Amino acid sequence: MLITTPVGSREAVTVARWPVPEERRTVTVLFADIVGSTGLVERLDPEDVRALQQAYFGTVAAVLRRWHGVVEKYVGDAVMALFGAHGSDGFDAYRAVRAGLEIQGALDRRLPAGTRVRVRVGVATGEVLVDLAGTRDGGHGTASGAVITTAARLQEYAPPGGVVLCAATRRAVAGMVEQRPLSTLTVAGRAAPLDVWRVTGVSPRRLARHHGPVFGRRRELATAGDEIVRAVRERRPRWISLVGPAGSGRSRLLHELVRAVSTVDGAPVRWCVAHCPPFPDGELAPLADLVRGLAGLRDGQSPETVRRRLGTILDGLLPAARRGAAAHAMAEFLAAPRDAGAAARGAEVCREVLLDLATGQPVVVAVDDVDRAAPALNRFLHRLFATASERGLPLAVVATHGPRWADLLPGAAGRRRRVPLPALGTVDTGRLLRHLLDRAGRPTAPAAELLPLVAGNPAAAAAYVAALGAADEPAGVPEPVRRLVDARLDRLDGEQRAVLMAAATRDVDVPAATVARMLGWSTGRTEPVLRALVDAGLLRQAATGGYAVAEPAVARVAAHRLPRAVRAEFARRLRDVETVGAIRPAVTRPADAAAGVATGRAACPAGTGRRSGGGARPAPVPGAGGPTPGVPAVVGSMPRVTAAVGPMPGVTAVVGSMPGVTAAGVTAGGTDAPAGRPTAAVGAVWADAVAGCPAGVSGGASAGLALPAAGSGGSRAGRAVRARLGVFPGLRDPLPGGPPRESAGRVGPVGGRPPAVGPPRPPRTHRERPAGASDRAGLTLAAGVPVRAA
Repeated sequence: MLITTPVGSREAVTVARWPVPEERRTVTVLFADIVGSTGLVERLDPEDVRALQQAYFGTVAAVLRRWHGVVEKYVGDAVMALFGAHGSDGFDAYRAVRAGLEIQGALDRRLPAGTRVRVRVGVATGEVLVDLAGTRDGGHGTASGAVITTAARLQEYAPPGGVVLCAATRRAVAGMVEQRPLSTLTVAGRAAPLDVWRVTGVSPRRLARHHGPVFGRRRELATAGDEIVRAVRERRPRWISLVGPAGSGRSRLLHELVRAVSTVDGAPVRWCVAHCPPFPDGELAPLADLVRGLAGLRDGQSPETVRRRLGTILDGLLPAARRGAAAHAMAEFLAAPRDAGAAARGAEVCREVLLDLATGQPVVVAVDDVDRAAPALNRFLHRLFATASERGLPLAVVATHGPRWADLLPGAAGRRRRVPLPALGTVDTGRLLRHLLDRAGRPTAPAAELLPLVAGNPAAAAAYVAALGAADEPAGVPEPVRRLVDARLDRLDGEQRAVLMAAATRDVDVPAATVARMLGWSTGRTEPVLRALVDAGLLRQAATGGYAVAEPAVARVAAHRLPRAVRAEFARRLRDVETVGAIRPAVTRPADAAAGVATGRAACPAGTGRRSGGGARPAPVPGAGGPTPGVPAVVGSMPRVTAAVGPMPGVTAVVGSMPGVTAAGVTAGGTDAPAGRPTAAVGAVWADAVAGCPAGVSGGASAGLALPAAGSGGSRAGRAVRARLGVFPGLRDPLPGGPPRESAGRVGPVGGRPPAVGPPRPPRTHRERPAGASDRAGLTLAAGVPVRAA
């Protein structure tokens, strides 16, 4: 049974501050429960039970909040928490695992004396539908999905005091925690068995190993190397920043830089490298790793060995009277990096050691992912740089970070160099893909199909190659790439994310007015948001003025986040003003993408609330060659022109004989008229019908075609239509009775000024016709609206 609680009133969701109240998201679920709680409670007095419960729930909730988890519900003695439900940083699974490891130790410290409680923890990662407005502590039932049940089942099989993971969580935390496989579990209700791993601890900090050649970074490598050489030769410290988005190869470039700049003018360069992991154990923990690397220490060595190695590196650098105290301070720092006092004393000694080293040989202090560093580490680097500048030492600082992070370095004018790492070019990306495919033992043919999906990101290239032949992925995007995209999307505010999702549902460039129509906003509200997304590199603006998502992976993930009801509502709104056109597929498998095969179904075709598949006829998509849902099609064939006109109550549509024109199944005043019957009224009806189609629309008039109804004075577009609640706040019609009634023949604004359709006018002469108004087929309509040739 699915462990979830239905969301309450949808009215409450529509007034939330998020324009998108519900999203399909990949989250990590933690489920924790007390071992043997029934027997424990039976042995205790009710007052002791109350004290135990308060201490237990308070302790678990505090640990979960510290790791940015949201307590979704309490079920008896069990606690369920969500990570990444409201905002993802790309490390949701890691935070959940760290919280699970910390819960047991926190309970041992905080429970009443004489009481010992053991807890089982299960952690699972998967896709859910999240009610964003209700995602808060105690927001019961804010997430719905099978992964919640999976986490609960994993908890049941966990050993007392242990944390077990599903396969998806194991992949997400690979290299960051130590884990070992357990026996495969067969869970009731699941067709396939579950592979389970138990977490044994946090992995020691190790720099990533890199193999193979580097593609497309020769210029950046040469620039950074030249800056280091200048710092050594001029004895003026320099700060070099390797700046690029996640996955752009910052760590790899740093690795190559260490190899490339090993000597300067014959003098060996001493590299001191530290890496900032996510959520380190202490503000200066990366500096402790730097000291270990400097002294050649490994984790698990005895305190005597640590002190002896530290004394060796201090020999000749510090006066003999200070070596013993300095070695002791650094040893304490390595043993307890979380201790603020020990960390401060150890950092001071480390700074002196680095400066003394620089008096005898060139020194480069490198910090990878410095944007994750705590303020204390930044202050350490700034003080080191300032003191080296005062003394005129041959020292350089190399830092890698993302483009959004800016390090304010006082007094470094002219001695700071930012080396940007842009996306790889097409040639270099293709070479990288062929190398990765060849190393994986695969044919290199899929490189051409993977090229546009990778978008010049080396990490994405590795992820797509590794995902070839793997199981289906949400949105057709590999897990590592999806985590990066999720973090980018969640850095946007609600309006920006809503606009990006709306644009992502379309495979074509969309004008600002179209996005506004989809969201129910004004164009003036939409345009500033679109420009901000362009500045952020998430959207690109076409020469025609329309907007499109800049990267395929971002488009797929953003579109996949929208629930089916929202995508259907978007399509319904667009049918009022234009043909819907191509809808972005909801899912595409990486293996099929590599083979150039699109297997995803259309993302909620317009006007339909069910999927197509399983042998059923695919749901029709307006403008895709089939009839528009809810609009009986009247197809007239004309050379190179095809129009689809829906029946209109009160309109006597009599189709006359015209060369090349045949009508079938026309509804005339509620009666089917025989096909091809001559009439004199065909000119006006045909002109009005085609003129109601927006310019440039292929496939005929849209479902939202507005034609005058005989004797009614109204229009089809002017009927009162109520949008469903619970989608977007702006998706409700502005008036209780529906949209304002428009004059006959007007089409709502989409991509610009609506065409004014009136009575037939004589065609303009060649000189009177404005530039670009001629149609390709040589046919000029009475209303002056060109029709794209079929």
